[in-house]
Amino acid sequence: MTHEYDTRIEAELNCYNNCINVHELPLIFHYWSNRYLRPKVEQFGFSHPDSFFSNNLAQMFQYRAGQAKTFLSIGSGNCDTEVRVAKALADADFVDFQIECLDLNSAMLQRGQEMAVTQGVSQYVACVYGDLNSWQPVKEYDAVIANQSLHHVLNLEGLFSGIKKSLKHDGLFIVSDMIGRNGHQRWPEALRIVREFWRELPQRYHYNQQLKRYEETFLNWDCSVDSFEGIRAQDILPLLVSQFKFDMFLGFANAIDPFVDRSFGHNFDANCEKDRAFIDRVHQRDEAEISAGSIKPTHMFAVMRAQGEGARHCLGHLTPEFCIRMPDYDGCKAVRPFKLHELVKWFKKSRTPLL
Repeated sequence: MTHEYDTRIEAELNCYNNCINVHELPLIFHYWSNRYLRPKVEQFGFSHPDSFFSNNLAQMFQYRAGQAKTFLSIGSGNCDTEVRVAKALADADFVDFQIECLDLNSAMLQRGQEMAVTQGVSQYVACVYGDLNSWQPVKEYDAVIANQSLHHVLNLEGLFSGIKKSLKHDGLFIVSDMIGRNGHQRWPEALRIVREFWRELPQRYHYNQQLKRYEETFLNWDCSVDSFEGIRAQDILPLLVSQFKFDMFLGFANAIDPFVDRSFGHNFDANCEKDRAFIDRVHQRDEAEISAGSIKPTHMFAVMRAQGEGARHCLGHLTPEFCIRMPDYDGCKAVRPFKLHELVKWFKKSRTPLL
């Protein structure tokens, strides 16, 4: 391990040691997601990230009936999602299973174990300490889930290889994550759109709640400089396309992100008609540009297999391949979907590991 890697690990641990509500978001995000994202995901049979995971895990009980199911959650943090998913499965009379929660942060795992006890599902949740960048499987799993954790991983190649080895023949890899530019920056074509809308907003909307500063012009901040936040976000989707078969894929959002996220979303009033109208306009532009291929989604829900052929359920032409944004794209026009051999060639020349 390098000194830089150790420094990033320390920063990551310090950031989350006392973080109780990891997934807490502004009210304006919930306005946007309920109005625009929820109708999309409901077409795939779920209405919330929790039900996305629990529904797909429930499907695994149809395979090898009568056998106990073992699931792995990578980068589980406080294990709050896993505890809720375990409770949903138990409430649906699925009782012969266990979710192993793997994370590097022992403080978060401790909170997860306590929550599992409080919610009465401790027999279904096992907390396991481990670094995703060096993890290797020691058993097989019926499914592996990743909830907003892949964008913290440096050694994606090693992790995905381990996951492929660990999945049983009909096992699933179930993911909700961020797939935009590294450090959650905007690519140039999306940055232009964000700044176009930014100029409309009064100064009070320009206050960055996370960094505690005003931004006269929207600053394209790279949050991966000191930690693992978004360290290789842009590589997640290309690598998944090259290594897994998709049963389901939903890519969504881009230019809307800064206006509904933790940095600036708290500046908007979800009960204010004018603020909602602004979010509506940004969303509509976002949707049009993503559909045209001018900008690419920064978030995804996906269900994949290591073997066989996936069912390939997508929304229209927004396939995983169509939604890839490669770093050497000039951002001037829509691009065709990338071919597998092109992805492999690009990764061979671009990898710069810190391990």
